[in-house]
Amino acid sequence: MQIHDLKPKRTGPRAKRVGRGGSRGKTSGRGHKGQKARAGTGIRPAVRDIIKSVPKLRGHLFKGRKITFTILNLSEIDKNFAAGETVSRETLVEKRLVKKNDRKAIKILGNGGITKKINVDGCIFSASAGEKIKKAGGSLPKQEKS
Repeated sequence: MQIHDLKPKRTGPRAKRVGRGGSRGKTSGRGHKGQKARAGTGIRPAVRDIIKSVPKLRGHLFKGRKITFTILNLSEIDKNFAAGETVSRETLVEKRLVKKNDRKAIKILGNGGITKKINVDGCIFSASAGEKIKKAGGSLPKQEKS
């Protein structure tokens, strides 16, 4: 490598500095008048509109996200489970009643009947479904009202 092969290390052309006399006088490439021709007038970002729309007065409470459920009926469980089996997220995924990536809570509803003794683990159930499972001799976990 010779000294005449060396070049300055610059990534690209420098940005033109507008409005300082020289070849770009008068409007300096900004057209004529108006908001966009003025200095320091950037367009307002969308994030600011979102912030402005959120209530900031006292007493406003964020209600949070609504809990959504993957719903199963007792008739589906009766068809797919044998007597004495445990109904949990893992067994429901194995039997393809619930998708593997589904992160929703599982709720068992009382539609249909159940004739087998099953054990429920890690699922929410309605009052009618709980009664039918107990009548058939199955076991349920303790749960809060849902």
